[in-house]
Amino acid sequence: MGWTVEATGRDGTLSFDEDAAIHEALRRSTHVLSSVPPCGKADPVLERYGTSLGRPWLGYLSSTGVYGDTGGAWVDESAPTGGGRRTARADCDSRWLARGARVFRLPGIYGPGRSVIERLRSGTAHRIDLPGQVFSRIHVDDLAAGVIAGLGAPSGAYNLADDLPTNQNAVVEEACRLLGIAPPPLRALDQAGLSPQARAFYAENRRVATGKARRVLGWEPRFRDYRSGLRDCLKRSSP
Repeated sequence: MGWTVEATGRDGTLSFDEDAAIHEALRRSTHVLSSVPPCGKADPVLERYGTSLGRPWLGYLSSTGVYGDTGGAWVDESAPTGGGRRTARADCDSRWLARGARVFRLPGIYGPGRSVIERLRSGTAHRIDLPGQVFSRIHVDDLAAGVIAGLGAPSGAYNLADDLPTNQNAVVEEACRLLGIAPPPLRALDQAGLSPQARAFYAENRRVATGKARRVLGWEPRFRDYRSGLRDCLKRSSP
């Protein structure tokens, strides 16, 4: 027996502003997954449609940014949240947990058409001189697989990430190797001309542990590190 999927967004079947239609869709659904980020300090879905979220299965795509800066240390779901720059996200995260949702905490997401390969081709990729800076990331296909694995899982928070946290320069350099081009110059953070949002990416430093998702969801990433993930992106990207 298959699924019937209704969604908002650019390619969705409903507009987020179709209040009556969305309330009705939520009431008849068996599973609800929200990927809507905070708006200011509020969660738009909970604020606008919370009265219709009485389904047995709720899911929310959150961020590992809720853990804040750990100085490069490993972090799991038992760690405190709300101490970093993403306080609004942490608040939304806790509100969905209070409703019994499966909250998937995600690091940097990449995939075909959305990776450093496209930034290198457009000339917007950077290498930043920040020794010791480490991030986790996840291929979009592994994200989707984690959510599907969570359809039969108990409520709670689940970290999803690959097995090899590393600095962004290593990712850029591997993509350059695959493309057969020279890497961009190494620059100081203040010299890179980054937007405030991009600069904020480098303000925190952590490694994301995924033992709970493996134990409880039975989930394993197909793309265990950025090397295999980038090879897939290149194979599936437009030249």
